[in-house]
Amino acid sequence: MQIRHWVFAGCLLLTAQSFAQTDAAVEAARKKFESGDFAGSKRDLTKILESNPKNKTAFLWRGRTRSALKDFYGAIGDYNFSLEIDSLQAEVYNYRAEAKLSLGDDDGAILDLDKAIKFNPKYTDAFTNRGLAKYNVEDLEGAYFDFSKALELGPADADKYFNRGSVKAELGEFVSAIDDYTKAIELDKNDANLYNFRGVARYNTSNFEAAIADYDVAIKMDAKDPVKFENRALAKSAKEDFKGALEDYNKAIELNNQEPETFNLRGILKHTTQDYDGAIADYTKAMELDIDNPAYYDNRALSKTEKEDYKGAIEDYTTSIELYPSDPETYYLRGMVKLAMNNNYDGCLDLKHAEELGSLEAKAAIKKSCK
Repeated sequence: MQIRHWVFAGCLLLTAQSFAQTDAAVEAARKKFESGDFAGSKRDLTKILESNPKNKTAFLWRGRTRSALKDFYGAIGDYNFSLEIDSLQAEVYNYRAEAKLSLGDDDGAILDLDKAIKFNPKYTDAFTNRGLAKYNVEDLEGAYFDFSKALELGPADADKYFNRGSVKAELGEFVSAIDDYTKAIELDKNDANLYNFRGVARYNTSNFEAAIADYDVAIKMDAKDPVKFENRALAKSAKEDFKGALEDYNKAIELNNQEPETFNLRGILKHTTQDYDGAIADYTKAMELDIDNPAYYDNRALSKTEKEDYKGAIEDYTTSIELYPSDPETYYLRGMVKLAMNNNYDGCLDLKHAEELGSLEAKAAIKKSCK
């Protein structure tokens, strides 16, 4: 009996040593992960799991290495194994949710994050990630709550204020969004995007000077982002600095000549300054890049109308109607062009159709021009 007892005790000692060695190996693999050696960390963790296939922590960290290597499906598989061993791990639910977010599975991520928060109600990262997932599925109120909770739990950082500010902006709460963007900037003064987004919020409160000031800072930090130049151009246009706006649109197109909306916006600016030929050229380029956008046809038709190219304008309005047949404004505008061509019958038909779709302008035009 004593011999058996001694043997049993020896087995316990060996088992304890084995666990200690495994824990040390997992810790070494974790350090490789933290240093950015994801492939090396994954290789070491795989060896650990070959000898100890019930090590939930090794599965967790191998899942993280796979996520870092963009193998999100493999990561989810490892997180699944870890949760089969221990289903109460809030951290693993959070990381599995992050992998699902990367794959666009927002609903699946929300389910995992609900569990992470259930098992750890003070899990800041889980609230942040659930806020991102809810934002993606357009549950803005839910995202607002989660981002606010993440800020409440802390620690506060620029990303958390940025996230909540962006939700507020989506909800049209631009003044409050500006407050959050400002707090984000106080915590990180070197992020050009923070100034850009605050500029957008300020633009939407009609504070164009402040918006331009923010875009100036953003562009100084990042002069290769066409969106920042496009945003500043919009603010300059609102202040009727058309020369400055044109320069910014030109720069945006120089940086990215494959964005149809920039050509469309520059076309609108040229139309405003009565450069109708230039506007038509820009709208045409926008159509080449996005042939199915009815707004580009409408805009080109407006410029053609100013040049009294009524036939061309009607062709563009007709294409726009084919793409979007429920827009009363297009029927109204085509009707007015037909009236200008003395085609009263067809013009009035368009106006009546526009009225049926809810156009008050068409109703007034019918009263004036159609018997």
